[in-house]
Amino acid sequence: MKKSFVKPLLAALLIAGGLQNTAAQDYLINSVKGNQSANSKESFTFKDVINIERTPVKNQGSSGTCWSYSANSFLESEMIRMGKEPVEISQIFTARNAYVEKGINYVRMHGAITLGDGGSLHDVINMYRKYGALPQSVYTGLNYGTSKNKFAEMAAINEAFLAAVVKNPNGELTPNWVKAYTAVIDSYLGQVPESFEFKGKKYTPQTFAKEVVGINPDDYVELSSFTNKPYYQKMVLMVPDNWDLDLVYNVKVDELTDIIDNALAKGYSVGWAGDISDKGFSWKNGVAYVPAKPFADMTDEEKANMFKGPQPEMNITAEIRQKAFDNYDTTDDHGMHIVGLTKDQNGKEYYIIKNSWGATNDYKGYIYMTKNFVKLKSTAILLHKGGLPKELAKKINVKQ
Repeated sequence: MKKSFVKPLLAALLIAGGLQNTAAQDYLINSVKGNQSANSKESFTFKDVINIERTPVKNQGSSGTCWSYSANSFLESEMIRMGKEPVEISQIFTARNAYVEKGINYVRMHGAITLGDGGSLHDVINMYRKYGALPQSVYTGLNYGTSKNKFAEMAAINEAFLAAVVKNPNGELTPNWVKAYTAVIDSYLGQVPESFEFKGKKYTPQTFAKEVVGINPDDYVELSSFTNKPYYQKMVLMVPDNWDLDLVYNVKVDELTDIIDNALAKGYSVGWAGDISDKGFSWKNGVAYVPAKPFADMTDEEKANMFKGPQPEMNITAEIRQKAFDNYDTTDDHGMHIVGLTKDQNGKEYYIIKNSWGATNDYKGYIYMTKNFVKLKSTAILLHKGGLPKELAKKINVKQ
């Protein structure tokens, strides 16, 4: 499975299918803990070029809900861009709705599709469109005595429940199984209020989405880059966590970073999904790049100094990117939020990335990610269509 020649079988089983459960999320965090160099921060001098306003860094806890945290953070920045006062949107309300829809889809597909915590950036837009939104203060998802998300027990029960439904012991499905399944989720995450008060006014999830958050879900586009599909057309994003088989636009690999650059320059932030389990990603040091030399060929000294100041990188081509995806070297194991652009002391550009693992690293919850890393390791990006370069928008037939 994924990087099976350097990772144990457990990593392959957990990560190759995306962040499907809390065990995979916890394994992912632990797997990158060793990727660090001493005194790394002292060896970098970053100067910000673009810095998009955003809400504070959050912590997703022991849950595979990075996709919800990153894309809801993105929506909060959209509120700021539109001149609204940002509100922390309940990430677990979004996830709760996705769990319900995913369970229905799982049964409809006879169990032959991904289940668990994992999801895609577009899930946040799709759940917003169907269910609306809630403020975090109204729906925390902490309904069983914990201070942080801890979903392993719920996930195990959901999986067993849906497996029983798929087996169809009655010979035909009852009309009650969805209600029962939803009740299990709500017993852990909390009942969804039909209405609630926020800052002295009464809302429903739908009116809160419309009147307070105020985005138009039809204004957002998701893109990726693959050589085995036609460019500038929609395609199914072939990653396990795309449980609803949603479509994305296919563009050339260099256009991924062109799009991000254009969006940031125009004041739009960008949702990012991709792979962070490479040796070139250091959560502790807050730097991600693609080393020019394979890790296996490095000396012990080179390995120790991987994140000690700017390093040479591999140049990423469409062929290299596609091979990494085909070999499971690039999978959909994490989601984050691109909020700016910075340069190191040599003038090299990095994207400023907001993570959802708390403010626990050298840059208080942020990662500086090179453009080569983005080209190689992205599985999808999400942005407002206004952030697309005009010529590219025409190519994919998106009206701005």
